[in-house]
Order: sequence, then C-alpha cells, then structure tokens
Amino acid sequence: MCSNYRPVTRLDRLLTFFGVERAKDEPPPDLDVYPMGLAPFIRLDPDHESRDAPLVVQNGLYGLLPQSAVELSWGRKTYNARSETVHRLLSFKEAWAKGWRCIIPAEQLYEPCYESGRFERWRVKQPGDVPLGVAGIYRLWTNPQGAQNFTFAMITVNADQHPLYRRLHKPGDEKRMPVILDPEDYGAWLRCTVAEAPRFFKAWDGVLEGEPSPPPPRVSVGRRPPEPPMDLFGDGS
Repeated sequence: MCSNYRPVTRLDRLLTFFGVERAKDEPPPDLDVYPMGLAPFIRLDPDHESRDAPLVVQNGLYGLLPQSAVELSWGRKTYNARSETVHRLLSFKEAWAKGWRCIIPAEQLYEPCYESGRFERWRVKQPGDVPLGVAGIYRLWTNPQGAQNFTFAMITVNADQHPLYRRLHKPGDEKRMPVILDPEDYGAWLRCTVAEAPRFFKAWDGVLEGEPSPPPPRVSVGRRPPEPPMDLFGDGS
C-alpha cells in the first residue's frame, strides 16, 4: 500500500529520467501527495492512435474515480489497485480492460514502519536520487456538474518476501508494495496488450533504501488533505 509519496515535479528530471515534458502552464502539483492530491502521471499521447505513440505527462488526482462515482471522496479508497483484482473490481475494471495504463513518477514513497514499537513514516527510494516509475491505471472522470478530471491509482503486489517491504506496515498485515518498473520497461508497460500486462506484476528486485522520514510539522498523520477544485483540467482535452 502507498497512500503518500513525493512526485517528480521538476521539468528537467521528468525529461531526463522519463523522456517527457510537462506543460509549463499546468497547475503546480503537490510536493507531497496524499489521496486526491494533484500529481503528474505519464501515458501514451492520445493524439496518436498507433502503439508507437510518444509519451506525454499531465496532472491528475491520486485516487482513481470510476464514472459511477458521484463525489471526489470516493478516490480516498481507490488510490491503490491490487494486481490480483484490478481486472474485476468495479472501481478499476473499465480502466484495466481499456488499457488505460500509466506511469507515476515518484521521487520517493512513504510507508509506515512499526519496528520501533510505534508508527514511524519511512521514506523508500532508490540510491543516488534516481526516481521511481510506478505502474498505474488512469481514467477521465466527469463529475455530476460536467467538469472533468484525470484520476489515477498505483497497482500493488504482494511483498511478504521483499527484503525491505517485509519490514514495513503493521505487524501481521500482508506486506504490499507498488509495482515499480525498470526504465527499459516503461514503453512496454504502456504499449502492451491487456493480456500481456500482468507479466509486470512482481515485487521489484532493484535496490531500495528505507529510512525514517517524519512528516513536516504542519502535516499530522491521518490528516485529510484539502479538497481540490472540481474542475482542474477544463474539458479534459
């Protein structure tokens, strides 16, 4: 599970590590993202119909909203999609079936750790400040007033045997981690067929570092982030 992360927001890092350029006139994303926070996600350019379409980056809300959702609060329960059920749960199955897959660029992920006997927020990242590309799904949601917002969710897998993630989360809980993609697989994840996509569902075998990272004083654990405006992206085009 991952309910909090720091997105890649710098234009130079998005270009260097993911090969995409964020429009300078887009609203600035959040520095630390919680469910329904604003952050960049990467998808195939919708203006190109072929599988060779280039990648584009744009902002979305962290928490995938199916069209049946009538309010933003739904996304506070749908920011993670389990790989075992993403194809059949109401919240995710249309995005999955239609191949609306994305990459979520993250500088670091935040996870709970209880090794000290109490809750601590830990920072999970790659060595050398190399960002992570997390596999996700997205969709365009239209609210009851007709405004449109892109929304997305991270896909997670079992991590009971992962050398770092098995130390995280509450004792006795299943250990889960986001699907982290190797950079050479970014294009394949976005361009493969729906039937081929599950081959990426595995705990990442790359090196991850974890260390305590207390929230800033103004952020309390479990605090609900403020509601974003209902129409952040105009007509969604």
